[in-house]
Amino acid sequence: MAAYVDGHESRFKVGPIRRVLSESLDCGFLTPRGCRMFRTRPVSRMRAGHGALARDILQIHSDFFMAVYGYGKMHAQLVAQGWDPAGVGRDQVMNIMRELGIRGVRRGRTPVTTEPAKGTGGRPDPVDGRFEACAPNRLHVADITYVRMANGSFGYTAFVTDVDARRIVGWACAMTMNTQELPLQALEQAVSWAASRGGADGLIHHSDHGTQCIGTVCTTRVMEYGMLPSTGTVGDSCDNAMAESADGAYRTELVWRRTPFADLKDLELATFRWVSWRGLEAPAP
Repeated sequence: MAAYVDGHESRFKVGPIRRVLSESLDCGFLTPRGCRMFRTRPVSRMRAGHGALARDILQIHSDFFMAVYGYGKMHAQLVAQGWDPAGVGRDQVMNIMRELGIRGVRRGRTPVTTEPAKGTGGRPDPVDGRFEACAPNRLHVADITYVRMANGSFGYTAFVTDVDARRIVGWACAMTMNTQELPLQALEQAVSWAASRGGADGLIHHSDHGTQCIGTVCTTRVMEYGMLPSTGTVGDSCDNAMAESADGAYRTELVWRRTPFADLKDLELATFRWVSWRGLEAPAP
């Protein structure tokens, strides 16, 4: 009641407000002394912490990429920024986000962007659906996704992700899915990243059944670097789930939240910024 009085004092004065409230509500009356005590009462620890948490949530939400976060990733980001996980629960974050009118963005259906090959191209499947690695530079996963351009055409982006580091280690953009122009450029970046961390010998390079990824040119280049090409079984929904998860984050956090890209340069610049941000600031999925 005291908060209501403070909120309307400039318009109606304290006396009339107290009188009307006392007559209308079955909760006694509020004296002038009670109003003064309410104004001078120190803020409780819980309320102060609640306010500080709400401010940090709003600050995170103001970031272009992190504005899509639901309460799970928001909680992870708060912990990454120094909040004690023992003192801040996911439910608390969810309730504050609800009070602030903040909602996370759900990912849509993953589109099919590569033309499936009739076979595996002779590739084995050492991954066997287990996307795990004991250290970085042991297992990479690759995939291609499409991007709608302003002129109505499509651009394409290829990613290579290190499974243990959960980091995009190679990417490339193009206006076609030509093997020489797209997957190989992403592969070259991934090999450079691997070379700076001990070399690519024995590294497993896993992809789905897209002809661009398991074609002769791409497979030959993978083997030339001492890597083991890998492709999952046909018709398996978990065939390349981790790479497709990176594609989904790319579309949700960047592509669907802005106007269509004007040209290849615009696409490459935006993708570069997103990959850089994701490697430095984004919490692990």
